[in-house]
Amino acid sequence: MTETVVSTAKPQPAKAAAIPDQSAPAAPPRAKSSGGRLRALDGLRLVAALMVALYHYGGRGGDVTTAWGKSAKTLFPTLHSWFAYGCLGVQVFFIISGFVICMSGWGRPLRSFFASRAARLLPAYWAAVIIVTAVFALPIVVYKTVSPSDALVNLTMLQQPLGAQRVLGVCWTLWAEIRFYALFALCIVLPGANRRRVIMFCAGWTLAAAITHASKNPLLEVVLMPEYAPFFVGGVGLYLVYRNRKDAYAWGIVAVNWLIGQHYAVQSLWHHHNAHEFSYRSAYGIIAVVTFGFLAVTVIALGWLSWANWRWLTVAGALTYPFYLVHEHLGWVVIKELHRGLHIPPSGTFALTIASMLVLAWLLNRCVEEWLTPKLRTALSKPLL
Repeated sequence: MTETVVSTAKPQPAKAAAIPDQSAPAAPPRAKSSGGRLRALDGLRLVAALMVALYHYGGRGGDVTTAWGKSAKTLFPTLHSWFAYGCLGVQVFFIISGFVICMSGWGRPLRSFFASRAARLLPAYWAAVIIVTAVFALPIVVYKTVSPSDALVNLTMLQQPLGAQRVLGVCWTLWAEIRFYALFALCIVLPGANRRRVIMFCAGWTLAAAITHASKNPLLEVVLMPEYAPFFVGGVGLYLVYRNRKDAYAWGIVAVNWLIGQHYAVQSLWHHHNAHEFSYRSAYGIIAVVTFGFLAVTVIALGWLSWANWRWLTVAGALTYPFYLVHEHLGWVVIKELHRGLHIPPSGTFALTIASMLVLAWLLNRCVEEWLTPKLRTALSKPLL
């Protein structure tokens, strides 16, 4: 959910299916798009972010009920059941992240990789934490802000392991992303990316995550993230498919992690019919959304969406991360003012809230990211003394 799509150039497809790495010269990519971007991947990122927004505004109970003044289940008697599947947009984000991190980390030194990731994540994140903290501190806002100490800890992105209250509800996904970045940096970027090393990384993480789940070791669960590993690893496998669509090992990585990923998604999100639950997600529906995520990135990896080369998709990709950060909590504030304050109907409130969050995301991108990201990347890219 936080990635910048980088150059689409890739090497000559392998001539052998064995694991040993190939050193063949680069060949022209199959799916080259203007500006060196996979613009369809930008569009998919926005789709995933909008899925999560649908969930936060109309697919769950809790704080959003306070915003609407009544349960979204009452306001959207049919749609709320569909909106409930929107939480799986996070899994789609993780698949995209696996693909893009492998792409951006391939052939890049560790310092450059770290500078790129930090500069991509931090500017909009810092701005979002400050804005949400300030808005929630206003007397007219019914939601409680976190303590000053916890707000400051949130600026480190380490609030989750440190046990501090979260300013942004979605930041738990960033903690998962950070752990993935660390694993990938240590195992792939530091020694140098090649096909054999990436395959062994994927296979090793998949097996280690399964062992961790069986052993229920708390430390290993934090490090290896069994529930989310299949989506990151599946995305990495799809990048190998992008490099060589005939790579049997890559397809095997994708298939195995799709099978494991749907299992974890069903296990965590499915429940028996219960009148007290906000909504019911069927096992088939959960599997379908997970499959959609894998298939969508597969189609992009195979170059079948290379025709989707519109400039607005690049803009969509740029807005996704800041939108994802601010849409939940600030969206609740907007919903309350529009629906309960101005008496705008639920459908109009829903649309206007998403539109307002996209406008705010555009402002964060133009005023914060475009200004601070290059400065931070340059500063972090300087060699250590």
